[in-house]
Amino acid sequence: MLTIIVIGAVIGLLTGGPLGMLIGGGIGWWLGGRLRGGMMLGKGLAEMQRQFMDSTFAVMGAVCQADGQVSGEERQVLEQLLVRLRLPESTKASARAAFERGRASDFDLDAEIARVARLTRGRGALRQIFLQVQLSAIAADGVLHPAEHNMLMRVARGLGCSEAEIAQIEAMLRGGASHGAGATQESQSPLEDAYKVLGISPEASDAEIKRAYRKLMSENHPDKLASRGLPDSMREVAEARTVEIGNAYQRIRQARGQA
Repeated sequence: MLTIIVIGAVIGLLTGGPLGMLIGGGIGWWLGGRLRGGMMLGKGLAEMQRQFMDSTFAVMGAVCQADGQVSGEERQVLEQLLVRLRLPESTKASARAAFERGRASDFDLDAEIARVARLTRGRGALRQIFLQVQLSAIAADGVLHPAEHNMLMRVARGLGCSEAEIAQIEAMLRGGASHGAGATQESQSPLEDAYKVLGISPEASDAEIKRAYRKLMSENHPDKLASRGLPDSMREVAEARTVEIGNAYQRIRQARGQA
């Protein structure tokens, strides 16, 4: 920062004499402060992304362990996700370690949820991405165990999700897991779930549906999420969510004879 002030002062001296030196030094001080603030912001964002990634895999481990074991399919989803995220080997190792930390009997899930809640406060779409990763893991074996479902609802409520967001999660669960002996939810039609994914009532007008769709697409835009703490490596997950939103919107339009 001192270097920028000196450069500003020298330029000011050469162009405007002593008064110019004072003005140039002041501009250099202001610019240095802005640059330093930007660097601090960048460091803060990087740390937020690291914490988000660590908590994502730790909670995934706890959710997958909820039924007493981690299935081979769930471990496969973990490894597939690590590949999809294009993580370097060192980061993959950290993610696996976080997953195992979440599986441990002494894992403090509530404290981890509280940390994620702080990271995602005011960032509803980022919170949904976090939950979507958990969904992909527990839906892997095609059976939604009651304990896994209860654990996911505990996580969602701990993050401060509204009832509408809980309904969205339930709808995505039904879409992501086949209902076998372990299912706890009544079957609902794809159209009912489409309305819940958009967070609207079946009685909503066409204009209200379009507004809800556009709002969700804007909130879940990968670039916007990246600026709010989503790691670049998780961009594909964000893109998958926008596809889900788009599919739900198209299903509703078709049902209303608009497609």
